Amino acid sequence: MSAPNSASNSIMAALEQFEATEANLVKLERLWDEIVAIIPTGVVFGENVEYEDRARAFDLLLASLPGIRGWKPTATPPDLDGLAQSRLDAMEVDEPSAHVAVERWVEEPGRELREYRFRFNNTRKALIRDALIGLIDQIDADIRAARAGVAAGAEPQQELDREVWSGMREHMKQIEVLLGSSVKKPARWSGMMRHIHFGHVGDLHDIEAMDWPDVKNTLRKGLYGVNEAVPVQVDDLSALVAARPTGPITTALAWSKIDDQAFERLVFTLISDTAGYENPEWLMQTRAPDKGRDLSVTRVIQDELSGTLRLRVVIQCKHWTSRSVSLADVSSTKDQMALWPNPRVDVLVIATSGRFTADAVAWVEQHNANGGSPRIEMWPESHLERLLAARPAIIAEFGLRGH
Repeated sequence: MSAPNSASNSIMAALEQFEATEANLVKLERLWDEIVAIIPTGVVFGENVEYEDRARAFDLLLASLPGIRGWKPTATPPDLDGLAQSRLDAMEVDEPSAHVAVERWVEEPGRELREYRFRFNNTRKALIRDALIGLIDQIDADIRAARAGVAAGAEPQQELDREVWSGMREHMKQIEVLLGSSVKKPARWSGMMRHIHFGHVGDLHDIEAMDWPDVKNTLRKGLYGVNEAVPVQVDDLSALVAARPTGPITTALAWSKIDDQAFERLVFTLISDTAGYENPEWLMQTRAPDKGRDLSVTRVIQDELSGTLRLRVVIQCKHWTSRSVSLADVSSTKDQMALWPNPRVDVLVIATSGRFTADAVAWVEQHNANGGSPRIEMWPESHLERLLAARPAIIAEFGLRGH
């Protein structure tokens, strides 16, 4: 089977191939269930035309499956006379292991189909990842646009702007196409689709408060293989202890091992997994000349006397390892915040895998001392390394330890 050519190198062309593969996989899974129901439980010799026809169909469908990283199922339904003879031989040997070996041979096609299904689902997730991130960003923008069009004191039953709302509905449909059956839909998925269908001010409130935070968080967590193993190069951890290792403790991280997008994702993971931060999101409309995007998150400050304070924080990620963030970089970024629509930006964080120049640090300190808005926070490599030192799982996930 040939790979798609450049003319068909689109995500929809790729999805069509995945859908065709899944159609054959579904047929195989159903056919295997039918075959299992026909396989005799004892020693039975003789023809079974119904079984033979299904076994032939199984072989043809199996041949249609493309490989996944060079692997595909090869086990086929057993010949019934061969199965009967194997069971008879196991009875003569009269050892449990002989019986187990025969039954495992019988069940092997089913096990391989489950393995293929697992690999298929994971590969499909990798295919849709970038497109899904883009649509999540777009729906964030749709919700902000819808909220901006709602007048103060609007009644819950008032209809929302149809153009904006139809755009959100279309984006949700596109997400549904991307997810297919390979990605389990979030718990609040049906609730959000119901609220989008009605499109009233009250529905927007429920989407903002309940539906979308759950849907977005669940989808994002499923994008990057939370159950995929991080490579470990030792068989037994106690051997490391027994060796009584010595030497210097390195705090610096190997930032050059990741690219710009991975750096953004690392910072996003950091704010997503930290208590006191809510509703993290990527912001589509703020893609910078270096192809970076701003992140937005709500910082929640709890005070026993004055209550809860929520601040809108925008984080600009600069994966710069060869130059420092200058005063001009900070000043231009700060000026951009003034042009943003509501809600206003309370805190601007500039996170970099490098450093800040001395004049940039002095300017930010003076800006904050004068009560300038928004407040600016600098997260240089040294600050990020301190944060990540308490979160070694993130360091391992992104492979930031040098060797």
